[in-house]
Amino acid sequence: MNQDFIPGLKLSELFYTEAAKPILESLFPHVPHSAALLGWGSEVLGYDDAQSSDHHWGPRFLLFLPPENEDTNAIGEALRNNLPHRFRGYATNFGKPDEVGVRLPQATESGPVNHMISIETIETFFGWYLGCNPYQTLTAADWLTFSEHKLLAVTSGKVFHDGLGELEEVRRKFHYYPRDIWLYQLAAQWIKIFEDREFVSRCGHVGDELGSRIIAAHQVKRLMRLCFLMERQYAPYTKWFGTAFSKLACAPELAPIFRDVLLSEAWTEREGHLSQAFRVIARMHNELRVTRPIPEDVSPYFGRPYMVFEAPHLAKDIIDSFTDEEVKAIKHGLGSVNQFVESTDQLSSKELSEMLKGLYT
Repeated sequence: MNQDFIPGLKLSELFYTEAAKPILESLFPHVPHSAALLGWGSEVLGYDDAQSSDHHWGPRFLLFLPPENEDTNAIGEALRNNLPHRFRGYATNFGKPDEVGVRLPQATESGPVNHMISIETIETFFGWYLGCNPYQTLTAADWLTFSEHKLLAVTSGKVFHDGLGELEEVRRKFHYYPRDIWLYQLAAQWIKIFEDREFVSRCGHVGDELGSRIIAAHQVKRLMRLCFLMERQYAPYTKWFGTAFSKLACAPELAPIFRDVLLSEAWTEREGHLSQAFRVIARMHNELRVTRPIPEDVSPYFGRPYMVFEAPHLAKDIIDSFTDEEVKAIKHGLGSVNQFVESTDQLSSKELSEMLKGLYT
């Protein structure tokens, strides 16, 4: 691994600016282009480190050209024949994709460079990555079946140059969910949380500490996802979920509480820490001002010795505030696919996304 690690986003920007852009401007000054690093890769989110550089990582970027551009093939060949074989100590040549599509750096000293500059149009990139035409109106079903991690990935990263004058505008379209799509997911997340509100205590009360721990962990994850929604931030998939949560405004207050929930040895202790978390989250909800105020404390569960958070009208209040007809027509509280599909691979499947759109229409 390279000892002088350069974060991938910075490396790719330098690679474009210092190595590729001069070639494009010299040989194809008549062809407008945009360049960016978006989509797949931990470097797009800024989470890469030296370990990341061992696969599918290195000097690379997306090169966007106008539709039906006659110079596309010539530009690809010009880059292959003129790019340096190393840039800032990193190989610019990559081997062929393996059986799962991963390409490894493959140092060379001469000949054409098999680079990882992907030449696209804006429409084709969003078509294969998100499964939509970014120039068309998006439906509620589109929004609710997008992989949230992919929405994060196309709005993160960086545009290095926008000579087409469209890429930044298209990215802004995906900046965050439309208001009613956001509210629908808020309601769905509260419904999931309320379903298990007393089970951490009930399991512990009958001696099932393992069951109590498992349910507590589920509740912590649900509350963390609720925090992403409350702060209007896309949540990444599992590998970076905790890392991204640590960047939220609520994390300094809630992260230690969640840690205490997960480390609790007894259900009564676990219940106490969860109660503390609910007080914080209820306050956060009230600060959103999307419903009438909810209680900011816990209470006994129907006379049983369990302390739970109750807000009986919360989900209905959110649902009653919908104004979008497509969202109002959804008759279930499943939420988006990200709220009920656990598999990252399945969330990334455009075929599954198309099938699931029927749930929302």
